[in-house]
Amino acid sequence: MNLKDIDNVFFIGIGGIGMSALARYFKYVDKKVMGYDKTQSPITDELIESEIFVHFRDEVYLIPDLFKNPKNTLVVYTPAVPNSHSQLQYFKRNGFEVKKRSEVLGIITKDTFCFAVAGTHGKTTTSCILAHLLKETGTPLVAFLGGISEDFNSNFVLEGTSHAVVEADEFDRSFLQLSPNVACVTSMDADHLDIYGTKEELHKSFQDFVAKIKPGGHLFIRNGLPLNGYTYGIDDHSDYRIENISIERGTYIFDLITPSEEVKQVRFNKPGRHNLLNGLAAFAMAMQAGSPPHRLAEALGTFKGVQRRFSYQIKEKDFVFIDDYAHHPTEINAVYDAIREMHPEEEVMAIFQPHLFSRTQDFGDDFAKSLAKFDIIFLLEIYPAREEPIAGINSEWLLDKIQNPRKKLISKSNLIDEIKQSKTGVLVTMGAGDIGLEVPKIRKELAYAS
Repeated sequence: MNLKDIDNVFFIGIGGIGMSALARYFKYVDKKVMGYDKTQSPITDELIESEIFVHFRDEVYLIPDLFKNPKNTLVVYTPAVPNSHSQLQYFKRNGFEVKKRSEVLGIITKDTFCFAVAGTHGKTTTSCILAHLLKETGTPLVAFLGGISEDFNSNFVLEGTSHAVVEADEFDRSFLQLSPNVACVTSMDADHLDIYGTKEELHKSFQDFVAKIKPGGHLFIRNGLPLNGYTYGIDDHSDYRIENISIERGTYIFDLITPSEEVKQVRFNKPGRHNLLNGLAAFAMAMQAGSPPHRLAEALGTFKGVQRRFSYQIKEKDFVFIDDYAHHPTEINAVYDAIREMHPEEEVMAIFQPHLFSRTQDFGDDFAKSLAKFDIIFLLEIYPAREEPIAGINSEWLLDKIQNPRKKLISKSNLIDEIKQSKTGVLVTMGAGDIGLEVPKIRKELAYAS
């Protein structure tokens, strides 16, 4: 498929974070863009404001005549859309070029110098840091990000076309559509077992991804992963490593060691050792674009963050509100450790919305252990996303497993009242579902109350 022959692009699931970045790209390169999504959201509102039309009903008659010519119309869909979707079936039956988001991403980036960040955790933050470092050091790039970068206030960056930064998503084996020059694997914890079945199959998929790296390319892996590449770590013998860490007013200060040199007194403002590792991985990858290490170190110090990745919503002397996308036990552990490192003496209340029935079932005991660490735990009902319910698997089932007496199942309608009645020194909201839509409301109410 030659994108030059395409005039129109129709997205099914346009409100997804990855899909919306692609929609913005095609709009920028002067294609006619529109799409469907099941739910209105801040992302769809922003797309509409940028003159990308979005509708919210799966009706074929809502597809304009302009987008009904299979010769010049590309249809992009997300695997989260069921095959029974009426518009998807219309396009498939009538000879349109219909491709998954990952396939289109592979086509766009195949002729660039491509940086691909893979991993079951950390890829969004790492790719956002990488895009920031490359921009700050003058590298022309296009970036398709899985979160809203606070440095760009967007999930899409276009500062040139010679280099591309992409998240290499393991879901549905999407990352096998990419052919990166430089790749990174941040983690390989068991996840998406509804797709892979076993941890071993997931690991095999990562090995297949590594095999897609172009000849002469480079792979960076967190130290300890069962892959062959340049390692990165903290206080160990990795090829790229961080040493002599101290904390000054919530900022990490450390020395950064590379195979060729050492950069001292580097500053980084995002809490959590997991974020330090994300920054280190981005630093190591950015060096492959020829950026000077000292300039990259300066740029690390100006990275603002990613929305919903340990994002401080309120940060006062006597109260802190943090929001995070954490939806896996490993990520919840990382959030807890970061809070304890930065706010060691405070009582912490966690509000968690489980994401997917299958993930909750697969990791129920691990979720329970991770959540039990917090002083107070509030659970919301499971966010189903693409799934149908599983008999017996719900938040009450998970709540029973948590060995902590200060726990409670609550509804979103009572969320703010429950928070106000149980106010602690630190509040953290976690989850990958629609809990993110509640965060501005919570912030507004608590800021007003204080």
